[in-house]
Amino acid sequence: MTDTRAAGTRTMNRWLLVAGALLLQLAIGGVYAWSVIGGALENAESWELSKVRASLPFTVTIGMIFIGSYIGGRLQDKRGPRVVALAGGVIYSVGILMASFCNGADDYWLLIVGYGVISGFGLGFAYIVPIAMLQKWFPDKKGLITGLAVGGFGFGAVLTAPVAQWLIDRDPEDPTSAFLPLGLAYLVMALIGASVFRNPPQGYVVAGYDPPAQTARGAAGADFTQGEALRTPQWYLLTAILTLSVSAGISLISQAKLSATDIAGFSVTGAAALVGVLAIFNGAGRVVWAGISDKIGRMRTFAAILVLQGVCLIALPHAESAVLFSILAAIVYLCYGGTFGTMPATAGDFFGLKNAGAIYGLMLVGWSLGGILGPVLASALIGEDKAYTVAYTTVGAIALAAVVLTFVTKPPAARGAPAATRSASV
Repeated sequence: MTDTRAAGTRTMNRWLLVAGALLLQLAIGGVYAWSVIGGALENAESWELSKVRASLPFTVTIGMIFIGSYIGGRLQDKRGPRVVALAGGVIYSVGILMASFCNGADDYWLLIVGYGVISGFGLGFAYIVPIAMLQKWFPDKKGLITGLAVGGFGFGAVLTAPVAQWLIDRDPEDPTSAFLPLGLAYLVMALIGASVFRNPPQGYVVAGYDPPAQTARGAAGADFTQGEALRTPQWYLLTAILTLSVSAGISLISQAKLSATDIAGFSVTGAAALVGVLAIFNGAGRVVWAGISDKIGRMRTFAAILVLQGVCLIALPHAESAVLFSILAAIVYLCYGGTFGTMPATAGDFFGLKNAGAIYGLMLVGWSLGGILGPVLASALIGEDKAYTVAYTTVGAIALAAVVLTFVTKPPAARGAPAATRSASV
């Protein structure tokens, strides 16, 4: 199954592309360790930021991802994956390095511009590339491979969280100094990983794999253009599912460190270590749930993800035991990662792979919307009085309500199908 051929000629080992994608995603996935940095910005005398202001750079970063992914997705469909991924990795790293020049609360604007605007744009620019590229190389393992394609992103905080905490502990009054070595490391990782990217050659096939005669789109090879996808209700339903699932998971991710200390009594160091461990579940969820979706179906998978996130978030504020808190948080992270592992394959099923970069890149507006909604809602409801029960119960209830969307979202009819057929497919 791993033997690949193009017009009768043996091509490069496609698993090398997976390794490059993982390295790139590990670099840009460091963004999920923000709660370590944010907590330090709240406590450092030179900063002393409120909870809302400390979470804002992360919120801006996630908000910018959509712009980067939309532009990057369109460009990689036209220019190829390598140049777009390299550019995204450089822009992301430059933003991180800019943030390292902040010296206190007076430089808050630079933190927003560097870490938030610039690195967020570069992150989105790079993130979309391996997702679209690897689906073309692995038509036989679409769900699993998209999980792997974004799995490294979830694992990024596993590396970054403990390293960032160690760097901050060296100079607690200047937490942004940690961005200098982190930015340089990200730059090297991104450049090495993206350097191997390329699309499969014309006539590429996977030996032993016979594409199904019928696809979810109603006719094999019926690839939608971006404009055609946007004229279907399914694109908006999938984007809504992505938005609400992201909102649920990221509400905890943005507050993970302080939630662990305030609710379950973790030490500061222990909470930082927990953030790193939880990132393993974020990464694993992208692979595990994507594989599950290949077996039980995409919408059933999203239903399970939303239910588990909702229940665990509602229970989380009452988990005073460190073990129980860790288990509930791990499930939320696992499901959050699963959203990103499953959605690219779902979009591919619905709209085809030819324009996957542009279609899914635009769909990632749900990531940005959810990335703003979740942290802002959580930080505002938690507030200075630490109202974790109100915050997480509200977010959990939203996730449970979103399950309804999974029952009404069906694959669209093939392009050119009669209007009656299209209506029936909704």
